[in-house]
Amino acid sequence: MSISPQILGLIAGNGKFPILLAQKVKSQNIKIIAVGIRGDTSFLLRGFVDGLLWLAPGELKRLSEYFKKEGVQKVVMAGQVNPQNLFDEKLRLDEELQKIFADLPDRKTDTIFAAVASHLKSEGLELLDSTYFLADYLAPPGTLTRRGPTVKELEDIEFGRGISRAMGALDVGQTVVVKDKAIVAIEAMEGTDRTILRGGRIAREGAVVVKMSKPKQDLRFDVPVVGPVTIQTMMKVKASSLAVEAQKTILIDQEKMVRLAEKARICIVAG
Repeated sequence: MSISPQILGLIAGNGKFPILLAQKVKSQNIKIIAVGIRGDTSFLLRGFVDGLLWLAPGELKRLSEYFKKEGVQKVVMAGQVNPQNLFDEKLRLDEELQKIFADLPDRKTDTIFAAVASHLKSEGLELLDSTYFLADYLAPPGTLTRRGPTVKELEDIEFGRGISRAMGALDVGQTVVVKDKAIVAIEAMEGTDRTILRGGRIAREGAVVVKMSKPKQDLRFDVPVVGPVTIQTMMKVKASSLAVEAQKTILIDQEKMVRLAEKARICIVAG
């Protein structure tokens, strides 16, 4: 992949992922120009980038204009933009987004972002694989905690992987919560953490959380991400195991994440 060695645009969503990516990019002496989404992006991002424009979720035209003004040609997306914005009565789409949404066959995540990526390309802005700079943060294969999964947990993990892949193929979500080979919760628009809370409360304790990439995952957006917050959420409902896909899942603060998991006797497996 060919990228500009001087400048990169960042469309930043929520969580620590955008900050992590910005730090990595800056360490390679690449100038980074960011767009933050009001209500989603952390204000802390401003300390890690060379330029930052705050936008409302529906302002695609201003985003394109800002990047082009700053000389950006390559762009990455990092962090989730809250999908509940779609149903916010205060959401106002600019003319460019209105045209895109009018032509959408549905409002699945991949459908929306693929259409936005196509529009950006028509504006001379190429959307890159968001893991390109973060190979060191992808989950290595194997058991990441001292405690490995029990036979029962392994059975639930294998069962959950099949369900997660099936759901991913439908672009429904990446996370499933399983107990005793029963599907307790499937991720929809609420995101991973809320899915864990919902499923964990039903399972009561001992739930297994499985998060997989989609069979045809577009790594330009919606890459699976887990971190300490994931483990903290699992601790609230006494979930027992987390399974992710090796080399396709970004681990935020891996050392802290593993330390929290071991304290709670939660095992983490990447396969």
